[in-house]
Amino acid sequence: MSQVITQGTALHGPAAAPAHGPTSAVLPHAPARGSAAGPGARHAARGALRRFVTAVAVVSAALATVSAAPAAASATPTTPLGPTASARGEDRLTVTVSGMGSGVDGTYEVTCRPGRGSHPDPEGACAAVERNTGWGRDAFAPPRQDAMCTMQYGGPATAHVTGSWAGRPVEATYDRRNGCAIDRWDALVPLLPAAGSGTGSATGSATPW
Repeated sequence: MSQVITQGTALHGPAAAPAHGPTSAVLPHAPARGSAAGPGARHAARGALRRFVTAVAVVSAALATVSAAPAAASATPTTPLGPTASARGEDRLTVTVSGMGSGVDGTYEVTCRPGRGSHPDPEGACAAVERNTGWGRDAFAPPRQDAMCTMQYGGPATAHVTGSWAGRPVEATYDRRNGCAIDRWDALVPLLPAAGSGTGSATGSATPW
């Protein structure tokens, strides 16, 4: 019985302390490690923070410079170039008319934006072509072959238009032999002379082009 008690005392006495040694050894060294590394870690953290703040300042300055550039560019007055000036170039047409009578028959030049040339009404001529031009619409398209046209005769007048419009070459012929041809001609008045213009026309009267 005394032997058991002796062993028990050995287990729970000072000799048993090594069993708890690893736990006791870690606890006293933790503060020592913290106190030794603390100043260096704080110094490194402060250095990293200064570098970060400097980098942010540099990036912010660069972004401010980039943002200011478009504003300065927009503030600079410029002369706008519309699609007609930059993409279409110059629209120039030559119109040759015959069969309308004296004072109208002849060849005429017209240049648009602004309208000018030997044509009697260059501005009106340009406007007539412009209103017949659009997406899917060709002002100088040939007549449809399958169109149903009235048997209406508009006289012997003919017209030939050449040149360029909307960046495309123009080569078109007009007459007034039936209702479809008359409608196609009239759509381009005053690029083409109106019916009754000149003397010796189908109506025998002289009217301004």
